[in-house]
Amino acid sequence: MNIVSELKNKILHGHEITKKQAMSLIDADLEELCSCANELRKHFCGDSFDICTIINGKSGNCTEDCKYCTQSAHYKTIVEKSPLLDGAALLEGALYNRRKGILRYSVVTSGKQLTDEEVSAVCNSYRRIKPSCDISLCASHGLLSYEHFKKLKNAGVTRYHNNLETSRRNFPNICTTHTYNDKIAAIKNAQRAGLEVCSGGIMGLGETMEDRIDMVLDIRDLGITSIPVNILNPISGTPFEHLPLLTNDEVRHIAAILRFILPAAAIRLAGGRGLLKDKGRSALMSGVNSAISGDMLTTSGISIDEDMAMIKELGFEVKLL
Repeated sequence: MNIVSELKNKILHGHEITKKQAMSLIDADLEELCSCANELRKHFCGDSFDICTIINGKSGNCTEDCKYCTQSAHYKTIVEKSPLLDGAALLEGALYNRRKGILRYSVVTSGKQLTDEEVSAVCNSYRRIKPSCDISLCASHGLLSYEHFKKLKNAGVTRYHNNLETSRRNFPNICTTHTYNDKIAAIKNAQRAGLEVCSGGIMGLGETMEDRIDMVLDIRDLGITSIPVNILNPISGTPFEHLPLLTNDEVRHIAAILRFILPAAAIRLAGGRGLLKDKGRSALMSGVNSAISGDMLTTSGISIDEDMAMIKELGFEVKLL
């Protein structure tokens, strides 16, 4: 029995793989790896598919220097700049997405963190959404304080999104205006406030497979079970504009190894999926069981109707409230 089948069988019987074992999968046969990852997904998660959407709640003028981001004020990019959306606009978005069958709706804002006044305003918007629309609320507002997280929780938010983005080792190559420890601290504060956390990374930032594995092991240690897999969209004007696009097979490889590390998690295809030739279809057969649908923050995505059709065609059942 080879290492892929051996590890798959161990995981089916409750084994949690080590970093050394995860690293041993890097050179495994891709088709076998993806097939076994799909078996693990079916065993631990069934055919349930978790789909969510995001809305750009505040755009541009970000003080942070994340080298992939079109919204950073450090780079000369073409991006629409807008203040925090009001409650009516956020409610309209929630109602639209719920009518489309979406489980979870996330408001994402640019910047290191919202101000006290902005947190109060967005909490008022969440309170307006909750009685009007039976959709789960997720928030992504940067490196907030514990007190801010408690306010979000009390306003009806159930999940907070904060990507680690890459490994601890590689993080300084990506961003210098905040740290990996800042990310970890925010995640722990959100959890302490009673929020679930969604955290993953961007693939294609020049990182190695070991960086990806290290990031996911940290996510596992934090007890996080919703992991977005973003694919770098090299935006003109950013320092990473010349990095190559990942291929379908590279994304399948990443997804499969993530499934071995986190067999019962929601592994979520996210930003950049529309750049793939098959729009992520093959990754859905390689261990993925979740996705962000619709438009992304500053780039177009894949329509909800297209995604719903693909998900059902592949034999998944869209998870509802």
